[in-house]
Amino acid sequence: MVEGEGTILFVCVENAGRSQMAEAFAKKLGLDAQSAGTMPPGRVNPVVVEAMKERGIDISANRPKMLTADMIERASVVYTMGCSVESVCPRPMLARMQKKLVDWDLEDPKGKPIQEVRRIRDEIERRVGRLARPEGD
Repeated sequence: MVEGEGTILFVCVENAGRSQMAEAFAKKLGLDAQSAGTMPPGRVNPVVVEAMKERGIDISANRPKMLTADMIERASVVYTMGCSVESVCPRPMLARMQKKLVDWDLEDPKGKPIQEVRRIRDEIERRVGRLARPEGD
């Protein structure tokens, strides 16, 4: 598990794809996790919803959420998905995140066909799985 107590926070610009998948996998593994974005749209990417259903996880009722200072404060670690949150995140929020920020540098599934979204999903699942296993397991 990640160091420290508190929530794992997954952040990307829209909170409609990568961070939604990461949150869902983390919760399935029993981790305290949430996700958010700096410019969330009205719905989760439907291709991402379809790809997650293939893993037995239904995120169709999820809604993208706006990143708040409170979410950052409660998080023990913040994983960004490889998006440039620096360019759209307010400076005070960014400053709070810097101390606990880990960038996963993942490709954005937006506009991609299901085959590519599956590849991104599988990589997210692997990385989240590592968070749930103690070192050495």
